[in-house]
Amino acid sequence: MKITDIKIRRLYDHEKMKAVCSVTFDGELVVHDIKIIENDGKTFVAMPSRRSREGVFSDIVHPINTELRNYLEDEVLREYRSLLSMT
Repeated sequence: MKITDIKIRRLYDHEKMKAVCSVTFDGELVVHDIKIIENDGKTFVAMPSRRSREGVFSDIVHPINTELRNYLEDEVLREYRSLLSMT
């Protein structure tokens, strides 16, 4: 599975959530609302989630293996940092 497009849709500069993006895979599947989070000096990617009636958040889509998770996070953060360097 190859990432064919990443769109950073919204930037935030005053919260833990730094950006929201959409990622397209193989030009055929898009995942919206992937979040870029910064916490304790570390920046990471959080997958789309929803809150249950009990108030617990759970991912509604996520990579099954570490290899895909690392690839996704590396590419999203690369695009995010590239965008920041232009502003």
